[in-house]
Amino acid sequence: MKYSFPLFIIGFFLLGSWSAFGQQDPQYTQYMYNTQVINPAYAGNRGNLSFGLLYRTQWVGVEGAPKTLTFSVNSPIGMQEKMGLGLSVVRDEIGPSTNTNFTIDYSYSIYLNYNARLSFGIKAGADVLNVNFDELNIYNPSDPLFQNNIDNRWQPQVGAGIYFNTRKFYVGLSVPNFLETEHYKRSDGVSYAEASDRMHYFLMAGYVWDVSPNLKIKPATLVKAVRGAPLQVDISANFLIHKRFTLGASYRFDAAVSALAGFQVSPSIFIGVAYDHDLSEFQHYNDGSYEAFLRFDIFNREERVLTPRFF
Repeated sequence: MKYSFPLFIIGFFLLGSWSAFGQQDPQYTQYMYNTQVINPAYAGNRGNLSFGLLYRTQWVGVEGAPKTLTFSVNSPIGMQEKMGLGLSVVRDEIGPSTNTNFTIDYSYSIYLNYNARLSFGIKAGADVLNVNFDELNIYNPSDPLFQNNIDNRWQPQVGAGIYFNTRKFYVGLSVPNFLETEHYKRSDGVSYAEASDRMHYFLMAGYVWDVSPNLKIKPATLVKAVRGAPLQVDISANFLIHKRFTLGASYRFDAAVSALAGFQVSPSIFIGVAYDHDLSEFQHYNDGSYEAFLRFDIFNREERVLTPRFF
């Protein structure tokens, strides 16, 4: 099924240049369960081998709308578990373009006391872009700009982050990619569109309140800043009931309101879902956005199973 060229351009710039509605990096509602992709200092922080899989379909009902698949795995390494190592893979599709990102995440932690530690992380990898212009309905099929597809164009990625946490509180600051690279520029210098990656700054924080033995409340926030675009702020509240059920809601200022739910199937398996309702003018043209998340933990010490982490 072909996408119209105007729709592709509009969608690309909504995701690429105007972070009031989207951004170059994929949008996540369940960012609190996808921390490693945003901040490499989180690698190994859960204290066990942890796998995460997240799928997001955005703006349901819009042809060529973004779809994102994220896979991550991380684990502490070393006898004292001061280091963490992980792998992140993100596949982002919009219209005829597919962007795949592979990164290795490494962290080193300093224990400030028994309950608090400060972690530093680096992220390094590559970003691979493919665009099939044959899927577009182009007004002028003979336009030389769209005669050759973009095949496996890769760009390096280098990022870093810092993450502080106790048993109840966390705060992190990160830049997943320091390199500002141009996506739609041919080797002969001719550009398909003025679009290039800009550095994204992420600030996240959260706190867990033990209301009772069977109820915990975790407010959290994610602040995203991109040069030349409005500040994006997400706030959320999640309730953990009987250590198994998670219910929550979030608000993305001037963009979306979301509902979240999760279930701890077993000590090792957690599943979650989320729904976004668009608050922008674009809400009249789509049926919202959906996310599904799966986390699988492999524990190496029994006490970690008995005291599950809420972040």
